[in-house]
Amino acid sequence: MSGHSKWATTKHKKAIIDSRRAKLFAKLIKNIEVAARIGGPDLDGNPTLYDAVQKGRKSSLPNDNIERAIKRGSGQDADAVEYQTIFYEGYGPNGIALLIECLTDNKNRAAADVRLAVTRNGGNMADPGSVSYLFSRKGVITIEKADGVTEDRVLEVGLDAGIEDIEVRESSFVVTTDPSSMVAVRTALQSAGLDYESADVEFVPAATLPVDADTARTVFKLIDALEDSDEVQNVFANFEITSEVLVELEAE
Repeated sequence: MSGHSKWATTKHKKAIIDSRRAKLFAKLIKNIEVAARIGGPDLDGNPTLYDAVQKGRKSSLPNDNIERAIKRGSGQDADAVEYQTIFYEGYGPNGIALLIECLTDNKNRAAADVRLAVTRNGGNMADPGSVSYLFSRKGVITIEKADGVTEDRVLEVGLDAGIEDIEVRESSFVVTTDPSSMVAVRTALQSAGLDYESADVEFVPAATLPVDADTARTVFKLIDALEDSDEVQNVFANFEITSEVLVELEAE
């Protein structure tokens, strides 16, 4: 099992039907606002905004919220907020590396939220650069398995467009690309009738550390605490869960 990304995919599906829906929506809206601010409100001319809107729709974000976020981000609405992206680095239990992405209008508040969540849940903050070198920036596209959607078909369609790797999971295929190739790969998949679940630029660990069930529980608790903050958009980590440990956790 490949680290945090697979766990996040499972968690994401659960999140849209539980009490964290409002927080999920707030994070999706921020992404849309920032994408519209950087590249403008036209989805056809702004692939980053297109993907942010697609992610919102897949998560049942209402269209009214999407339209208001685009207006705020592109300056059509007087209530626009200026967000900045900040990364914090840290370690979880047993030396698990954490790269924490914040999108905030208040740097001091974000720093305080992250530090509190990390130190209260068995982790430690790290100096800038001490963790980030363990991760590479990649385009990550998730395609749900369906009739006619096979690993061979995905590779056939996407290799020329820039697929670097494909991971086969229980219910999906996860494709990684160079960030500059993500839109080309996503477009090729769509043109071939292969719908995608999400397309994001993420930080993927170069290597992962296997963890036992106890460590996994503690790491999950720490990541939950971080993601509970309105300032935190994403948490990337380099842990790996074996199928045996996953079965043990799912049985609880």
